[in-house]
Amino acid sequence: MPSLKDVSTKIVGVKKTSQITKAMNMVSAAKLRGAQQKMENFHPYAEKFNKTMANLSGGASGDYPLMEVRDVQAVEIVVVTSDRGLCGSFNSNIIRMAEKLAAKYEADGKKVSYVCIGKKGSNYFRKTGKMRKDYRDIMGTFQMFNAREIAQDIAANFEAGETDEVKVIYNHFRSVAKQEPTNLHLLPIKPVESEEEEGAAAGSSGDYIYEPSSEEIMTVLLPLYMNVMIYNSMLQIGAGEHAARMTAMDNATNACNDIVSELTMIYNKARQAAITGDLMDIVGGAEALKG
Repeated sequence: MPSLKDVSTKIVGVKKTSQITKAMNMVSAAKLRGAQQKMENFHPYAEKFNKTMANLSGGASGDYPLMEVRDVQAVEIVVVTSDRGLCGSFNSNIIRMAEKLAAKYEADGKKVSYVCIGKKGSNYFRKTGKMRKDYRDIMGTFQMFNAREIAQDIAANFEAGETDEVKVIYNHFRSVAKQEPTNLHLLPIKPVESEEEEGAAAGSSGDYIYEPSSEEIMTVLLPLYMNVMIYNSMLQIGAGEHAARMTAMDNATNACNDIVSELTMIYNKARQAAITGDLMDIVGGAEALKG
């Protein structure tokens, strides 16, 4: 049985760890409110943008480089993760999905490269030798210009013929308790499906007249569409990271409390054993004096 001093030292250490995890839980909860509000504020813009793209791309005519469909020989996977850890399996789920997708493409004889957004994904895929570019230390303070820079680089690589298809993998923020790994098709851009198209056959639908022409507008909107998709995935990661860390730190705090309870029981048993031993020595000495 361990000594009383050893058990007491362990209890103090675990209690200090519990204080740290509880503080991190509170910090993550505070940051989550801001990140979630930022994500929700962007949602109406993204929704309206998608509706506009649906109306334009549905009847689009003309050749657009970002919509060019060609035989897939090279695939680029954009992996969006956080810069910091201590958030459970949040990042590992994204990395696992990216690896499975890459293995599937490589089994079909296709070349795979990675663009990593976030330090965790960058650190992991750097050792594979397949990472084309990475963006580190931006997930804590990213803005739309960061998403624009990333989207422009991906688009330029696609237009140059270096890659034929681009996928984005990130965690979709469902709720505080659930972040779902998602595989998003980014390039070539497909005509966006409108929610109203399903009921169009039942009723009449009007056409809009655009000035300038819809072709000119599409030329401008297609790069912006990529910006929106990249920025939205980064917002999802930003909110999901804090939610996952908050859950992980809450679990860690509960685990620390359980360990303290177990150690306290061991301490009490060791203390009782020590007291019993001392009493036995006293009683033995008294009996020896009587004899």
